Amino acid sequence: MKQSTNTSAMQENASAIQLRELFARTRLPVMAAPMFLVSSPELVIASSRSGIVGTYAAPNARDIVALDHALSDISAGVKHGGTAPWALNMIVHRSYDRFDAELELVLRYRPMIVTTALGSPRRVLEHVHGYGGFVMADVATPSMARKAIEAGVDGLILVCAGAGGHTGTYHPFSFVDEVRQFWSGPLGLAGAISTGAHVLAAQQVGADFSVVGTRLIAAEESMAQPAYRELLVGSRMEDLVASKAVSGVLANWLRPTLERAGISAAQLGEEKKIDFSGDISTAPKAWKDVWSAGHGVGSINGIESLAVIVDRLAYEYSTSLNAERAAIERHMRQVDDWKSADAATEGVLQ
Repeated sequence: MKQSTNTSAMQENASAIQLRELFARTRLPVMAAPMFLVSSPELVIASSRSGIVGTYAAPNARDIVALDHALSDISAGVKHGGTAPWALNMIVHRSYDRFDAELELVLRYRPMIVTTALGSPRRVLEHVHGYGGFVMADVATPSMARKAIEAGVDGLILVCAGAGGHTGTYHPFSFVDEVRQFWSGPLGLAGAISTGAHVLAAQQVGADFSVVGTRLIAAEESMAQPAYRELLVGSRMEDLVASKAVSGVLANWLRPTLERAGISAAQLGEEKKIDFSGDISTAPKAWKDVWSAGHGVGSINGIESLAVIVDRLAYEYSTSLNAERAAIERHMRQVDDWKSADAATEGVLQ
C-alpha cells in the first residue's frame, strides 16, 4: 500500500543543507565505500587527497588499539594534504560487541561524517551531532529509509542491486524516485557505480553523490590481498553469485572463492544468522576467505593507484558533462525549430 508523502521529512534542516554543500565542494560528488578488509587508512587518505570523501570501515582494525592508531593516521593524513573530508562507517547491529568502544573513538577523532550500516542510526546521532558532524545511514529499502529519517539522519545512502559486500535488490532509478517522494535531503547512490558517466547519471536521476566501492578494491592502497586484486582484474559480472549464506547479509560473491571454500549450490540458498560478535577482523569466519565484488567488476582492467583511478573518473565525468551540454543545445535548437514550424503552419491556416 502506498503511503502519503511525509511533508515534515521534506523540510531540510541546516545540517542537511551543509552536508549537500560539502559534497558540492569536492572534486567529484563521490564517496569511497567502506569495504570490509579492503578499506585501509592509506586508501582513505589517498581518497581525500584526490578530492573525494574517503571512508574507513571501523571493523577493519583488529582491535580498539589498532582502530585508535588507524583513526589517528587518517586524521593526520587528511589534515596534511587532504582536500575532502573523511568518514567512518560503523556497524550498529545489536550483535556488534565493539560499538561502545568505537563510539568513544568517534568522539575523540570527530570524523566529519559517520555512516551506519546494519541497524538503526539512532545509536550515534546525538553523539555525532554534538560535535557538529553528520550522520548518514545505509538503507536497502524505502521502509528502512523512512525509519532512518524518523531517527533524524542528515543523509541517506541507497544500497541498490549490483552492490558488492552489502547489496540491495532494488533498481536505482525506481529506488531513488520512490525515496524522493518523501525525502528531499542529501542522497547517495551505491551499487555498480564504476565510471564518471555513472556518477553523472546518478545525479541525473536524483542523487546528490555516488558511493564507489568495487572499482577501488584493486587500488594499490587497499588492504585487498594480491590474489584478490588479480582475480578482480580477470572477473566479470557473470562470475558473481548473490547470497546470504556467507555472512547472513545479502552480498555478491566471486564464484571461484565460493568454490574454493567448498560452499555448495545448496548452501548458497540458505540464510545464515547475522553475527558480528567477537573480533570479526581476525576471527576465522567465512567472509575473510570468500571475496565480494559488485556488478561493476568488469570495469577493473588493472591494478592502479587511487589517484589514477580518481583522475580517470574525473575525466569521464567531465566528458559526460560536455556531452550532456551538447545534447541540451541540440534539443533547444530542435524546440526552436518546432516552435517556428508551428507558427508558420498557424499563419498559413489563418
